[in-house]
Amino acid sequence: MAFNVSAIPAELVESELFGHEKGAFTGASYERKGKFEEASNGTLFLDEIGEMERAFQAKMLRALQEKEITRVGSNKNISIHCRIIVATNKNLAQEVKKGNFRKDLYYRLLGLSIELPPLRERGNDVLILATHFARSFSEENKLPAKKLAPAAIQKLRQYPFPGNIRELKSVMELAVTLSDGDQIEAGDIVFGEEEIIDISEFGDLTLREYDRRIVTSYLDKYKHDVKLVAKKLDIGAATIYRMLKEQKTP
Repeated sequence: MAFNVSAIPAELVESELFGHEKGAFTGASYERKGKFEEASNGTLFLDEIGEMERAFQAKMLRALQEKEITRVGSNKNISIHCRIIVATNKNLAQEVKKGNFRKDLYYRLLGLSIELPPLRERGNDVLILATHFARSFSEENKLPAKKLAPAAIQKLRQYPFPGNIRELKSVMELAVTLSDGDQIEAGDIVFGEEEIIDISEFGDLTLREYDRRIVTSYLDKYKHDVKLVAKKLDIGAATIYRMLKEQKTP
């Protein structure tokens, strides 16, 4: 059984995990088992455990320690027998120091810890996953398979993916939709956030040279669509054409 702590209002978490009796609260028109009971002799996965309200953490600790729960609206203790797996994108040790997470619950949960590094630290995993998402989306929508062009591969490698796997999946699904041929080009890779140009990489240049580099970067990004680039940079298209002409002039 899986349960996402952050997806349920705090006042309903106890009912969802422990269950409730009929009439326990407004809307409780029938008896209901909680996730702990439903996971009996199996595994209960608690996602985003770091989002659990501190007020409920004491009850959670008791349930794990005593291996029993009490449904909302009942005085009867119910034994529970299930493996607990938790996940969080927060540093629980830091949350304990901040007072957001109970120390005793933290140590009760602490078992075999598996840290999943962010996508930007996983090297070629980005490309493996990107290929997988592109293939899956194509198969689901009966589209021809598409490969990543070298420039698209380079673009994926350079992006930090703040949204991790979910962001990569969305990016690749959109890329498949936007691509025209049998390859996904760099221009088909569109990120949710505008890429920030690090002008420090340009070295010591004049202001005019910086302007040219920025315009060139945007032209490469948007497939040399001058009108679109002019709109993005809030400058006139004539200015871009003049810069391009100056670059060609020896």
